[in-house]
Amino acid sequence: MLLPIIVLWSAAAQADSYFNPNFLSSDINSVADLSRFEKNDQQAPGTYRTDVYLNGRFLSNRDVRFVATDINNATARRAGGLTPCIDVIWLKQMGVNMAAFPALAKYHADECVATETLIPQAQIAFDFALLKLDISLPQAALNQSAEGYIPPEQWDNGIPALLFNYTFSGNNGTGDRSYYLNLQSGANVGAWRLRNTGAWRYSQGRGGDKSAWRNISTYVERAVIALKSSLILGDSNTNGELFGSTGFRGVRLFSAESMYPYSLQGYAPTVRGIARTHAKIVIRQNGYVIYQSYVPPGPFVINDMNPATASGNLNVTIEESDGSQQHYTVPYSAVPMLQREGRFKYDLVAGQYRSGSDEKSRPFFMQGSLIAGLRNGYTLYGGTQQAADYQAFMLGGAKNLGNWGALSLDITHARSRLADGSQHQGQSLRVLFAKSLNALGTNFQILGYRYSTQGFYTLDEVAYKRIQGYELSDEQSSRNKQPVIINYHNLRYSKKAQIQANISQGLGDYGSVYLSGNRQTYWHADGSTIWYQLGYANVWKGISYALSWSWNKSTDMAGSDRIVALNVSLPMSLLSARHFSRQSLLNRSYATFNGSQDARGGSSWQTGVGGTLLADNNLSYNFSQGHSAGNGESGSLSASWQTSYGVMSGGYNYAREQHQLNWQMSGGVVAHQNGVTFSQPLGDTNILVRAPGAAGVKVENQTGVRTDWRGYTVVPFATVYRYNRIALDINTLGDHIDIDNNVISVVPVQGALVRASFHTRKGVRALVTLLRNGVPLPFGSEVKEAQSEGQSLVGDAGQVYLSGMPVRGVIQARWGQSESAACKAPYQLEDDSLKKAVTQITLQCN
Repeated sequence: MLLPIIVLWSAAAQADSYFNPNFLSSDINSVADLSRFEKNDQQAPGTYRTDVYLNGRFLSNRDVRFVATDINNATARRAGGLTPCIDVIWLKQMGVNMAAFPALAKYHADECVATETLIPQAQIAFDFALLKLDISLPQAALNQSAEGYIPPEQWDNGIPALLFNYTFSGNNGTGDRSYYLNLQSGANVGAWRLRNTGAWRYSQGRGGDKSAWRNISTYVERAVIALKSSLILGDSNTNGELFGSTGFRGVRLFSAESMYPYSLQGYAPTVRGIARTHAKIVIRQNGYVIYQSYVPPGPFVINDMNPATASGNLNVTIEESDGSQQHYTVPYSAVPMLQREGRFKYDLVAGQYRSGSDEKSRPFFMQGSLIAGLRNGYTLYGGTQQAADYQAFMLGGAKNLGNWGALSLDITHARSRLADGSQHQGQSLRVLFAKSLNALGTNFQILGYRYSTQGFYTLDEVAYKRIQGYELSDEQSSRNKQPVIINYHNLRYSKKAQIQANISQGLGDYGSVYLSGNRQTYWHADGSTIWYQLGYANVWKGISYALSWSWNKSTDMAGSDRIVALNVSLPMSLLSARHFSRQSLLNRSYATFNGSQDARGGSSWQTGVGGTLLADNNLSYNFSQGHSAGNGESGSLSASWQTSYGVMSGGYNYAREQHQLNWQMSGGVVAHQNGVTFSQPLGDTNILVRAPGAAGVKVENQTGVRTDWRGYTVVPFATVYRYNRIALDINTLGDHIDIDNNVISVVPVQGALVRASFHTRKGVRALVTLLRNGVPLPFGSEVKEAQSEGQSLVGDAGQVYLSGMPVRGVIQARWGQSESAACKAPYQLEDDSLKKAVTQITLQCN
């Protein structure tokens, strides 16, 4: 028994270093040199598309070059014997403090850095099966950066392109017909974006035909990354934070909040504390963990947190390494003016006042504002508006009051000269308050009050050419054919006091109730403008319902409008006890009921059915039938279809003595260096998907978006300065299309058209039998098609499977290290090979 044991032990000892080809064939010459596979889980060095994580946070999906390393432990075996080649450029992008490690200075770009040796406590782990690279770097080795920080070097200004957006709609009803065309065009060159918007309207009715084209706006914009700002030249609007939003034609330079990481956007209090040991900091809001980090012993400051809601106390837990814990609460509420500690936000505007109303003049004005976040939850802000007939100054402050909520208070002083030449001056005081009572489920989102003296006017009011007048639409009412009044103004009745409220109350399993409202009073006028809405909403066994009541009144109305309404939505799947798949018709449809009654006794009700159709749920429909006191029986039918080339919708509705047929087409067109691509309506920032030859491939998580016949499409409405994950659905690839990697991440700059290029191979899928001197090539021979670079290994009987092969080419094979252990096989396939699922051929390799 001793000899068999010795033999087995000897074989086991060599198992990791030797593979006996006799296991495959008694003829050793029929087996290729397999020494490269002798080590367990050994993978070939090269470039692989990899998900990269830094300290547990997803960083990017990128091509990473890997070099071979010895397999001597479980970690190395899981990595396939590969080590990533990380150079100094990549380390800088990850935020490594290069000055802290002088040894890094000797490395050049593209030269692999011994990261785990040069940076103490650094760890690199690669999982080949998941193509996942985990890089762990100590906090002391990194430059201080906020959670979610993406280095500006990774921001993509996009490609040069011409962009067009169009919306064309029309209706044909009883006694009238109208058409509307809206065109948005633009050009991207480097960091600059040119945009223009214009509209054409045509109406035909009893008053005759009217046709007009109007240029709405033209401007040039670019991101000023060094200032974390945006620059606009042309037509735009002010932001309305300190003064009301105002249209202008000129120049604007302002802070771009979107350039900051999510964790630094908006307002959040600075959390301070002291850790006794190396500790974990956990911050919760409303029961949810919104922040987690690790700190060394001593005082710490957390200022890169993004709360889940605008108010709600922050519960801080310090988990010490010895198991002990500290707990305390940081009260938190926010109003629009609050800024983070140390954050400055500015807005500078100079230009001509711009309005779409002929009732207003166009004075030149300048505006500037600054908001500064101070310590201890304070914010200070101020600004000015300057024009020939108007000067205004504002100063204010905001404070996070902790358990008492958040409060802002500001005052504006203005001097005005009105259209009749009269001069006025006055002040306006504004107070905003926000608070959540989490224990009661109450949220005071905004409580606001503004009081203005008799002589206070805004720039918008001073721009009026007349003290009193009406603004009329260029369209007539479909009912009485009279001009539609858009707005009425009377500057003799200046605004006095305004109160606004937005309050919600959660009721647990019994739904929620809300109150929203606004009341404006005027000097020298007894009436007031009032709008209130009270509502209740809940969901019961899948049925959602809402009851609401509204009341509105204005000074130029004889009475008031009061309306109560009930809305119910019922999933059709609830009408059957059977279980339906997600794609069944009943599971994608719903029934609705809407009813209302006003103070004058007029009532209306409407019932309907709606839902989605097609595999991608990109066809929606709705039809309804109803009755109203004024129009009697009524009904409607509508549908909308989202395609890769745009959105089309249409509908028909009728009521007493009238009917109307309407339709709309909208979409986008992008001209770029690779051609012209039609798309769904474009957003401000978009992504061009490039997958040459891959026609009809679906883009994941995008309704109706598929590549065109050339393999191009556009994903609209990208998120700026953030990773946008673009993934192609490999299940929709054609029979003769292969793709190396179906996921790409891009980080677009505001207004950019960023290209996401996928490497595709279009060609024949073939099962090739390779013979040399009439004998099959050795098992395990490496095979590569020269033109497509498709690779594979020879199996039994000299057979090898290759994809993406051109109709004509050369196959190269190698089964050893010597020059004689290689051959080439030129081939010419039949013209109909691309029509077959798999082509089978036999070739001589010489």
